[in-house]
Amino acid sequence: MNLIGKGITLFHKWIIVVWFIAAGFLGYFATDLPSILGGDGFRTDGQFEMVNEELTATFDFPESSILLLMEKQDSQSAKEFDTTIKETLEKVENLDVTSSIQSPLEDQKLMSDDVAYAVLSFDQSDVSSETKKIEKLIKENPGQSLTGAPIISSDINKASQDDLKRAELIGLPFALLVLLFAFGSVIASVVPVVIGLITVVTAFGILALIGGSMDLSVFLLNVVPMIGLALSIDFSLLFINRYREELSTRSIPEAIQTTINTAGRSIIFSAVCVFIGLGAMMLIEIDIFQTIAIGGMVVVMLAVVSALSLLPSVLLLLGNSINKWMLIKQKKNARGKWRVFAGFVMKRPVTLALLALIVLVIGILPVQSMKLAIPDKEALPTAFESRQAMDTIQKEFKTDEGSTVYVIAEREDSWTTKEGLEDLNEIISEIQVESAVTSVDSIFGATNIDSPEKLSGALQQPESKKKLEPALNTFIQGDKALIPVHLSLDSSSPEAKELMNDWSQKEWTRPLLFGGQAKFNQEIFDEIYQKIGLCLFIILGSTYLILMVAFRSVIIPLKAILMNIISLTSTFGILVWIFQGGHFGIPESDIALVLPVLVFSLVFGLSMDYEVFLISRIHEIYQETGDNTRSTIEGLTSTSKIITSAALIMIVITGAFAFTGVMPVKQIGVGIAIAIFIDATIVRMILVPSLMKLLGDWNWWMPFTKKGKQEMKAEKAS
Repeated sequence: MNLIGKGITLFHKWIIVVWFIAAGFLGYFATDLPSILGGDGFRTDGQFEMVNEELTATFDFPESSILLLMEKQDSQSAKEFDTTIKETLEKVENLDVTSSIQSPLEDQKLMSDDVAYAVLSFDQSDVSSETKKIEKLIKENPGQSLTGAPIISSDINKASQDDLKRAELIGLPFALLVLLFAFGSVIASVVPVVIGLITVVTAFGILALIGGSMDLSVFLLNVVPMIGLALSIDFSLLFINRYREELSTRSIPEAIQTTINTAGRSIIFSAVCVFIGLGAMMLIEIDIFQTIAIGGMVVVMLAVVSALSLLPSVLLLLGNSINKWMLIKQKKNARGKWRVFAGFVMKRPVTLALLALIVLVIGILPVQSMKLAIPDKEALPTAFESRQAMDTIQKEFKTDEGSTVYVIAEREDSWTTKEGLEDLNEIISEIQVESAVTSVDSIFGATNIDSPEKLSGALQQPESKKKLEPALNTFIQGDKALIPVHLSLDSSSPEAKELMNDWSQKEWTRPLLFGGQAKFNQEIFDEIYQKIGLCLFIILGSTYLILMVAFRSVIIPLKAILMNIISLTSTFGILVWIFQGGHFGIPESDIALVLPVLVFSLVFGLSMDYEVFLISRIHEIYQETGDNTRSTIEGLTSTSKIITSAALIMIVITGAFAFTGVMPVKQIGVGIAIAIFIDATIVRMILVPSLMKLLGDWNWWMPFTKKGKQEMKAEKAS
């Protein structure tokens, strides 16, 4: 750290130049990031993906499809409505962008009295340019709109960009205000915000370059600025606060070097803790977790580098001007108030600890009713046309009731022989045994020939085979047979996921692969549930070891981890109450599946930053005095203001996303803000000092070491 400090002192002007060149260069690519991001990131390798590939490559399913909703106007007759549908679809067909069109005039299941929809299919997965042409075509037609997965994904991207602007307009001014109250100086308050913006822009540029070689989730657009701005400003706050303290007794270069050696170490430790959480997320082989982990690690790395290179270089350039334009005079008795508060807590440790735990337990209670869901159209605000159109289709045609499982059966020999058709019939019979199965589509139903013997005989006659070929090609291709199975179960229900698990593990007549939304949900949930234990072990185990080495205590890290788990569980309970309960004017919604993992991974590391900052000061004073009570009071007194300010900045930056429209982003922002609030108030200000008082010298117990407080005092005296 000494070497870093000396290097920055010597080359600070060059460091600033390099940073601004890099930010300008990467900022150019950053503007492309929104167009590179696509999809919600819920994808994992498994049977669902394998079946999807077979459906498109072997059974000629479209790569993607969108829905064109057409609503009858009051001034139209039924005949005029039919004419409008026909003319619209002819115009769409003339655009020559679709591979096929399923018209409601030909399929009555797609039409009701006043509403109809057409299925527009495409041969490619990226249909953004094609949908723009169709949108332009129907723009002037009242009652017509597009929806479907590609449209909803595109709208989520647009909403995320709008949300980011809105969150910045809300969060940054409030963060600036907090910094102004913390520092009093305009210059000292503006510098952290500038550092944060440069960090995020640079991170966006790097992610745009990474996005050229891998798929990145659209949620990066909100998560990266949320993490980057909050961490960068927090790191700058810690650094500048220590620098100004040192500046009162040292020269500017000496103050910078001392600050790098002290606050710089805390910043590195905090980053390591967050890295551990993000790195553990990489174990979950789902795109959204891996891309958020990559995006998070990129912005955390840049936040550390900017805090330990760009920030001190700017401070060296500013010199004493860091205290320029003092608008708020710093109160000299501020520490005295914190000392009174610390003394109050230390005199009533049992009462306050119990009260704090009761509050946290009350927050925990709703957790038992938590419902996790993969974000779909519900992620979009209801104001979006694609959301309204999908709601209308689901309401009118009950498309959200039940689900379809696509089964691919494989056989080395032909399926069209008598033996092959008997095998196929046996598989269908086994599937139909399940009570949740409402119907099964197959070659038998399509040809109206139930008997394998009769169907085999018909396929051996050239004339009848020719008539049966369209149905044959739909359900049988080479050594593979397609069996669409319709269930009465909702694809997201626990029963549907359990059924998919049972079918996947069952021994069938022939090897079967399962696809469809129910299988997709089962694979996503299973991947998380199977890996979450290992993730938690890595996060908790590594954090425990780091804290044990840092403080030479087995009690303090254990206490810190337990308090974090309790406070985070309480946070999740509060989120269930807010979002599932529909409180504070928020529409009722299930908790986004990504939220518990992401919030736990991030907040656990951030909380350790405050823990280390507080306990380090307590430990330092304890080594000098050997008095646990006094060291706790003094440590709390000296760190409370900076911890409160840092937490408040984190809360206003992440909490600003509560005013956004994309539901998962809103939940993540609110979740982090609540978790930090609980940690900085109930945990850090009440529980920690109360338990420090109750445990006394046992806080510092470390087995296999003979050094106690008397030895430390003697060592200090000598």
